[in-house]
Amino acid sequence: MGKTLKLTPIGVIHSSYTDPADIHPLRSRFTKGTIEIFQEYTKGLKDIEGFSHIYVLWHFHLSERVDLLTSPLMELKPKRGTFATRTPHRPNHIGLTVVRLVKRSKNILHVKGVDMVEGTPVLDIKPYTRRDRRSHIRLGWLEEVERRER
Repeated sequence: MGKTLKLTPIGVIHSSYTDPADIHPLRSRFTKGTIEIFQEYTKGLKDIEGFSHIYVLWHFHLSERVDLLTSPLMELKPKRGTFATRTPHRPNHIGLTVVRLVKRSKNILHVKGVDMVEGTPVLDIKPYTRRDRRSHIRLGWLEEVERRER
C-alpha cells in the first residue's frame, strides 16, 4: 500500500454531457460522442476499426471525494458498497464503459454509449471480444431493482 501510480491520458472524450448529473445509466447507451486520441498514440489505433465495441477506461476527473458506502442512482436506500456500484466517488476515480465503435476517422473514434462528460481524460482503450461475453451472470442487488421496474 502507499505505492503511487502515474497514469497519462491517451485522449479525451467529446460528449454532449457537460454536467455529470445529466448522465442516466439507461439513456446514455444511445448517446453518441467521440474519443479524440492524442497524436502521439494514433499508431496504437491500427486495426481498431475491425471491432464493433471497445472498452474505454477513463478518469472521473470531476470527482473529488471517496465514499465507500453510496446511494446508487437507481436505488437510494439502502446504501451499497462502492465496489458493488458504478459511483464516481471511488478510491482511484477510474471509470470503465463499453461503447459501440461506429467508425474511425484518423485519431477520432466515433462511438455510441457515452456516459462521460465533455473533456473526460481517456486512460486506455481495449477491444471487446467474444471472451468478454458472459451469458450466465448474477446482478446482485440490481436484480431486485430490475424486477420492480418491469
